[in-house]
Amino acid sequence: MSKRFVALLAALAALALIVAGCGGGSDSTESTSSLTKAEFVKKGNAICAKGNEEIEEGFEKFVKENNINQNKQPTKAQRTELSEEVFLPLVRKQVEGVRDLGLPSEGEAEADKVLKAAEKALEEGEEDPSALATESGGPFAEANKLAREFGLTKCGEE
Repeated sequence: MSKRFVALLAALAALALIVAGCGGGSDSTESTSSLTKAEFVKKGNAICAKGNEEIEEGFEKFVKENNINQNKQPTKAQRTELSEEVFLPLVRKQVEGVRDLGLPSEGEAEADKVLKAAEKALEEGEEDPSALATESGGPFAEANKLAREFGLTKCGEE
């Protein structure tokens, strides 16, 4: 595959992996759960890992169905469709899964910051799906950084 094509596909896949499970669908702060930070991180990472697999499967299916190959750069329309039909809905699902855990009893403020950053990134991605295919991490760069720092390594993978 051409380096440019691989980079584009990697950027889209990385975005999927980065955001997975790092936020929620609600703007309201959830009450503290009975989970410890370690339990929250473990369960959050499990949600992200499962979601990352679903995103990768959806991504591969989209590439195959649209005959995207190494000799042809995906069109802007294809990148937008991939974002809107595969990436964003599956990331939203993961984000909501982690949000549904409730905030951990330890590190509540930090966890909320991660979730809010991811929610903001999802909104930005939904408003402008083309912003997702950037080498700099696009709207999810901050959420990814915060997720990794918090321990949600599967949610902040690059």
